[in-house]
Amino acid sequence: MNRRYCLTLDLRNDPHLIAEYKRYHEKIWPEITHSIKDAGIEDMEIYLLGTRMFMVMEVNEKFSFEAKAQADRENPKVREWEELMWKFQQPLPNAKSGEKWLLMENIFKLEK
Repeated sequence: MNRRYCLTLDLRNDPHLIAEYKRYHEKIWPEITHSIKDAGIEDMEIYLLGTRMFMVMEVNEKFSFEAKAQADRENPKVREWEELMWKFQQPLPNAKSGEKWLLMENIFKLEK
């Protein structure tokens, strides 16, 4: 059974940086795609409104945030990508030091 996680993060309020960030995401590096899929993430989408981003991840039973974080720390290409992306991103006001994407709380689901 798949699980869904929703996360959020802001971009810097600079139209040129936002446009460049979007260009990077039109064709992300293949190593990044592999690291995402290898972690058990089966689907991922990122939405943008102004500077606020919203990520939806569908994950399988293999996925854990801890294992993904460990794999990312051990992968030089992922570290390079994350460092590059930080040029465009800015932490949310309630983020702890070093935190980027923050997990959102599900507060409503339409009943079937």
